[in-house]
Amino acid sequence: MLHAFICGDGSRLPRFPGEEIPVLPRCEDLAGKRLLFIVPLPESGVNAAAYELLSYLRTHPGCLAGCVGGVWIHGEGDRYTKALGREIVLAASLAGCAFPGRCLVEGTGHLRNFAIQAKNAGCSLEEAYCRAVQDLCCRVRDFAPNKHEKPRLAVLHASNHRTSNTAALWKKVHERLGDHFVITEVGLRNGTLVDCSGCPYTMCLHFGEKGGCFYGGVMVEEVYPAIREADAVLLLCPNYNDALSANLTAFINRLTALYRTVSFQDKAVFAMVVSGYSGSDIVASQVVSALCMNKGFWLPPEFCLMETANDPGTAVALDGIEARLDRFAENLERQTRL
Repeated sequence: MLHAFICGDGSRLPRFPGEEIPVLPRCEDLAGKRLLFIVPLPESGVNAAAYELLSYLRTHPGCLAGCVGGVWIHGEGDRYTKALGREIVLAASLAGCAFPGRCLVEGTGHLRNFAIQAKNAGCSLEEAYCRAVQDLCCRVRDFAPNKHEKPRLAVLHASNHRTSNTAALWKKVHERLGDHFVITEVGLRNGTLVDCSGCPYTMCLHFGEKGGCFYGGVMVEEVYPAIREADAVLLLCPNYNDALSANLTAFINRLTALYRTVSFQDKAVFAMVVSGYSGSDIVASQVVSALCMNKGFWLPPEFCLMETANDPGTAVALDGIEARLDRFAENLERQTRL
């Protein structure tokens, strides 16, 4: 059964036809349920009840153990819906909640974000919005990720293995995974990956249907085959400027050709983020929005390991790091293996 948790005044939400969803009144009632987090968002982008939810999720580890979730944000303006949505998804994942791909429905002020869906479906903006909410409810209610005897894991990085703290932590996770996975590592360094240049839709679709991309290179030769075969993807994300690195961003942009022809809904996404100073949550939230909300990978509970380390070699010497690496590797295995 699907339950709703409404942040604030639910009277401001549109009433769509369909089955009524029972509403949970308190955060303490959330564990082990199928959840739709609903946020009516004023034009200012500030909803005090949503921040109370975030506060609770961030300070109660495991409070969403066994949950599957989705997020519906109904905005009065055209801004802030996605920013708040990915904050909620990141906090909920770290608290133990899984999310299917495309786990956010956002209704912006004039619903112009539904223009393409409405055109494709031959319906009004309001009807396209209604269908999106109903589809999200069904997918959260029915979500059941596949598990595999020996999952195929694609690991993508743009790191120098001699100096990278992120790569050093991955090496230790790799050792913990042993031979329980089929692991494919793909390096995206030294100008090997050209970013997307925004080809026309028909050209992108044409090359995607042939399993390629107009710009070819490592993306077509190594990345597409690895992603196509993978049951899970792990991104190694050093944080240099509070953003995903240029090569990882190019990888995400170039996934569009493959995304047009291959569903990613049965593929999990994980991340390891290491910051020299701070901001790991910013980078992790970019993985959430780009790969789960946009490209449709499903997001496991506790999908991300976030650490702070600066000088080379310091990440593997952090207090308590071995236990956190144990937990991350065990969770990766628990979410993907039979």
